[in-house]
Amino acid sequence: MNTPLRKVGVAMLVMVAMLLANSTYIQVVKAEDYRTDGRNNRVLYDEYSRERGKITSDDAGQVLAGVKPTDSTFNYRRTYLNGPMYAPVTGYYSVVYGAGGLEAAYDEFLNGSDSRLLVRRLSDMITGRDPRGGNVQLTVQPAVQEAAYKIMTDRGYKGAVVALDPKTGDILSMVSTPSYDPSDLASHVTPEQQEAWKNYTDDPDNPMLNRAIRETYPPGSTFKILTTAAALENGASADTKVTPDARVTLPGTSTTLENYNGQTCPGNTLKDALAYSCNTAYSEIAAELGAEKMRATAANFGVGMDDLAIPMSVVPSDLGEMESDAALYQTGIGQRDVRMTPLQVALLSATVANDGVAMKPRLVNKLLAPDLSEIEEFSPEELTGDAAMSAANAEVLTDMMIASEANTQGGGKDASLKIASKTGTAEHGSDPKSTPPHAWYTAFAPHDDPQVAVAVIVESGGDHGLAATGGRVAAEIGRAAIAAALGGG
Repeated sequence: MNTPLRKVGVAMLVMVAMLLANSTYIQVVKAEDYRTDGRNNRVLYDEYSRERGKITSDDAGQVLAGVKPTDSTFNYRRTYLNGPMYAPVTGYYSVVYGAGGLEAAYDEFLNGSDSRLLVRRLSDMITGRDPRGGNVQLTVQPAVQEAAYKIMTDRGYKGAVVALDPKTGDILSMVSTPSYDPSDLASHVTPEQQEAWKNYTDDPDNPMLNRAIRETYPPGSTFKILTTAAALENGASADTKVTPDARVTLPGTSTTLENYNGQTCPGNTLKDALAYSCNTAYSEIAAELGAEKMRATAANFGVGMDDLAIPMSVVPSDLGEMESDAALYQTGIGQRDVRMTPLQVALLSATVANDGVAMKPRLVNKLLAPDLSEIEEFSPEELTGDAAMSAANAEVLTDMMIASEANTQGGGKDASLKIASKTGTAEHGSDPKSTPPHAWYTAFAPHDDPQVAVAVIVESGGDHGLAATGGRVAAEIGRAAIAAALGGG
């Protein structure tokens, strides 16, 4: 072979090798990236050509997200029952904007491409049946969700409500207001989707934010549950003496910290301090415990976890640096740098209710095949490897929270519910004394056989302004959720 032909041959071989390498790279290495790229219309056509699985409530099986056939290019359209009420639970599914929330977390299972549905896909091919996605059954109880959502929206409150089964971690309710309607994003008309998306994302109230798990707030006096648990675990008792002083000075400063309305605490024991929510007592308790002990107890309640998912990811709660005694004084009452999600505040009560053991919150109960046969059931799991407090100390704290509920005002009080609770009134903003506080309420019931734990936050006191307190604003909402969970409407 002469030299020119040999060079041409080598060049052709190199080109063929490059083509093979590029083909391999595209079809093997980058195949998944191209398949899941939102611009890949073939994937969209494939997904919308088959019936997407349903998202249902608890064992009652109410369909929260379903499908209906269409005569458009895409064969099926997602439908949502009471869309804004359940949007924090279901998320959204859109041709243009993809999926969010639970729709995203279980997208492959719902659209039928999950490996756990492989045998059924093969069976559908052989029998000629139309392929369908799997179904996701949740732990949510519609009665609890509706009770919490209705009162929040009727009053125009911005905030969140979370209800848990303290023994299993099942999420019975997850409300975030204001909310949005995922049905608008499920439209097959692109301009309609774009208009809805713009309206939601441009809204300063941020209705697409799931405040229950994706926003953190200063927890205020609800945090005293954790401070009390740390004190009890480190040798204190309900009768331990504490300061009843109306105000104390932050160590190393001239700044004073005072009880609500500058009042002297009506008692001088730890039980009195929780019952009357005495700031001065809890400030000194936190400083005496120190940052290390506070942080260790908090970790066992789940504070600081950065990998918690329900299956949607949960923003970590945090105590802050606690770099000085002055910082500890403020930390002990849930202020300064302490930030918690409403889910985490619900976990405070749920952990006390469950004999001091925190259970991992979970939103999904079962995965079901298209024919509703069970594929996977999720079992309760402990949140951490260590109890947050002993069963004996949890019982002591329960008695203290019963006394707190007795002193808490607000609507919906019903002795038959047997509630143990703690309120919170949390300062926030650059000028906290002139900014309406967040109103908190967290509780569990019945206190002698706990079946539900709740947390409620109403941002900036709702319609009560600077006079807002957890008892006046948030307690009635929590009690309504508890009553619904216990079958009381």
